[in-house]
Amino acid sequence: MKRLTLICAFALVIAACGGSSQESDSTTSDATADQASTTGANPSYDPNRGEGKFHEVKLDTKLDGLLATNGEKISDLKCASCHKMTDEKLVGPGWKGVTTRHQPEWIMNFITNTDAMIDKDPKAQAMLELCMVRMPNQNLSDGDARALLEYMRKIDGVK
Repeated sequence: MKRLTLICAFALVIAACGGSSQESDSTTSDATADQASTTGANPSYDPNRGEGKFHEVKLDTKLDGLLATNGEKISDLKCASCHKMTDEKLVGPGWKGVTTRHQPEWIMNFITNTDAMIDKDPKAQAMLELCMVRMPNQNLSDGDARALLEYMRKIDGVK
């Protein structure tokens, strides 16, 4: 019985780390990405925003509760097997305080452009050295990434 439980738990972790954006929560749409302003590729690298298409992410001072709830659902499905919502490291770093350590553009670029960020960004490379496990690309949409960012803001106490 223990062996069956371990096999099921392992299969659940593998399933949570894979998949495509089509499997993501349908309540989160790319329409939420309207709050994030994107432009084409920038030839000059900015360490505050990282590597990716997000150059400016405008955040309201107040939390968008619905967006944060959608982000929590996505996190439960795609992220919670490797990240705790505290500052404690699991497989990857804990999320508490992430919105104070990184700019919103950097977070959005890391979520949606994981491989390039790990290859080019010094902060992402430092996290890889600390965690020793490369974050898999979850193939999340811009809207899913924005919802995750809002959930991270909620974890960090934005009301």
